[in-house]
Amino acid sequence: MKRFWKEVAVTPKLGIALDARPVRTPGRAPLILPTPALAEAVAAEWLAVGDTVDPRAMPLTGLANAAIDRIAPDREAFAAGIARYGENDLLYYRAESPPELVARQQAAWDPVLAWARRRYDVHFEPTCGVMHRAQPAATIARLAEATAALDPWTLAPVSPLVTLSGSLLLALALVEDELDPDQAWAAAHVDEDWQAEQWGDDPLAADRRAHRRREFDAAVLFLNSLSSQEREGAERSSAEG
Repeated sequence: MKRFWKEVAVTPKLGIALDARPVRTPGRAPLILPTPALAEAVAAEWLAVGDTVDPRAMPLTGLANAAIDRIAPDREAFAAGIARYGENDLLYYRAESPPELVARQQAAWDPVLAWARRRYDVHFEPTCGVMHRAQPAATIARLAEATAALDPWTLAPVSPLVTLSGSLLLALALVEDELDPDQAWAAAHVDEDWQAEQWGDDPLAADRRAHRRREFDAAVLFLNSLSSQEREGAERSSAEG
């Protein structure tokens, strides 16, 4: 699509208007955002469009579209798909050697497992190697319950955070502000960083990683724009209006 607009504005109801015309999702629903911060961030993407629209350069808009068109109509099923990562989370599978890698995994992953144990009252069964090891049924059920409790706007960024990190627990820790983005990203790449130190960087792998980090950062920005204070302010403004 060619750019046809000159002005981008956030409407009083937190929609996006292009030359006063409202933006709609691919499913033709109004693109209405839940918080002012997210609305401004999405508007900035539309303002930054060049001669043609490139959806890859508009990740926040894409996540908002997903929340409205894909997730909200069947939130439970979408959440269940994400929760399955809790059965084979990255943090469960440990190296047997060398000792330096084992120590790095422990330093990055054990605090997250300890937090999740306290937060969700669950037990984990870490193992060495990559062969599947079943986690306690009660643990899987509790993690699924925690994921199912997330609203569509939170599930939208959580989905890429889980797939990019390979860890439901790291994504939940980001939702709960237990980790900052750099900590979560580093924890997700302990093994990759170790291999790069031993064998050197692969330029193609480095490019792929940079692309994944941009997607990760966009999801974090989306998530951080959904703070409770922002939501409360939006709800008050809507009620007053």
